[in-house]
Amino acid sequence: MRLTVLGSAGSFPGPESPCSAYLVEADGFRLLVDFGSGSLSSLQRYAGLHAPDAILLTHLHCDHMFDAVLYVVVRRYAPDGPYPALPVYAPAGAPDRLSAAYGDDGSVEDVYQFYALQPGTFPIGPFAVTVDRVNHPVETYGVRLEHDGRSLCYSSDTAPCEALLRLAQNADVFLCEASYLDGIDNPPDLHLTGREAGEAATKAAVGRLLLTHLVPAWGSEAHTLESAASAYAGPLEVVRPGASYDV
Repeated sequence: MRLTVLGSAGSFPGPESPCSAYLVEADGFRLLVDFGSGSLSSLQRYAGLHAPDAILLTHLHCDHMFDAVLYVVVRRYAPDGPYPALPVYAPAGAPDRLSAAYGDDGSVEDVYQFYALQPGTFPIGPFAVTVDRVNHPVETYGVRLEHDGRSLCYSSDTAPCEALLRLAQNADVFLCEASYLDGIDNPPDLHLTGREAGEAATKAAVGRLLLTHLVPAWGSEAHTLESAASAYAGPLEVVRPGASYDV
């Protein structure tokens, strides 16, 4: 598998990054995991406008799905379009949510073929995909992708929870959010700190920790890295748009 980061900023686009979007490739198949605000630009820069063969939206907050609304124009009104409906795996409310955001008094189901997520394992292209509900205020799924004996876990947005540890168990790469700073009074049941991401990585015995979903305007990358390193002794870094990793 190959992971390419298209966007990694938390909650809203930062000065150097769009919001969450990650392209995972194997056997010529490209799965776009989340499609957050601003990431359509990065999709064109690092992969191609029509690169995705399927999309998985972990939840329906705008910083994880809003460019799927803009992508309707790309597929519906292209000079050589319209394109066939693209598979989208997402929480059950996705068709209504995307249609409402797009407006135009119509459905987006000519552009997307929706499949409602629920906890369990299922195939998408060459990947064995496992999802489970994690600790976030709206219906949100952490994701584990497996292919050819290798595994990638993505936390999505979550506070500490057992589901995250199950998904990450022995993963070769753990792409984990670290939105909050340690040492301050953060809202409960919403996001992880760097230390909490490191603790989850250690408990799950992952091979590599990649930190994402930092909020540049409110945080400190150095503080987050230091906090994560205090709880996890393995290789770790903060991801950036355009970075690619072999899993």
